[in-house]
Amino acid sequence: MKHYKRSLGPVGTNCYVVANEKKECLIFDPSAEGHKIMALIKEKGLKPQAILLTHAHFDHIGALDEVRDRFDVPVYLHKKEKDWLGDPSKNASASFPLGPVTAKEATNFWDVEGEKTIGSFSFSVLETPGHTPGSVSYVFKEDDFVISGDVLFAGSIGRTDLPGGNHEELLESIHKKMLTLGETMLVLSGHGEETTIEREMDNNPFLNGFM
Repeated sequence: MKHYKRSLGPVGTNCYVVANEKKECLIFDPSAEGHKIMALIKEKGLKPQAILLTHAHFDHIGALDEVRDRFDVPVYLHKKEKDWLGDPSKNASASFPLGPVTAKEATNFWDVEGEKTIGSFSFSVLETPGHTPGSVSYVFKEDDFVISGDVLFAGSIGRTDLPGGNHEELLESIHKKMLTLGETMLVLSGHGEETTIEREMDNNPFLNGFM
């Protein structure tokens, strides 16, 4: 399994494309600049199967409709954020000077965590709330990486001062879900560089002293 990253939009939000040996792919968080996402897919000769969202904040959905319409694929989101895509007050775009961001409703909704299959892709969905109520992380155990959205960063954690954020809940998600994935697990975050569980356990100042 291969993964490709593009850091896009005004706040540098990471969009990931995960591809298998069949040249099929899943698109995670089409954040902005849809033409760059589509150019990557064309360059690699990939066939998109679905779009998966870690959560519904505006900076993770800016190119959602553009990419969805281009490839005609389903969109997956946690059910707790079902109405966030079309509501700037919930997706936080109303709180920023860039203007309101909206997208059409997702087509499929996660309502329980666990093993999932889309086409020939198998992965696990972890409910990791705190940054938002419906934040999820996507674990590709055999390939030893997790797409964490804005839950855990290299040297930091997701902000919790936006609507629906909860600091203690976020720390609990990290400790009970993320840190149990194994020290070698590669963390592909929503912003910034990749990291590992081991690195964050040893060095992340936001995790020291919790519980």
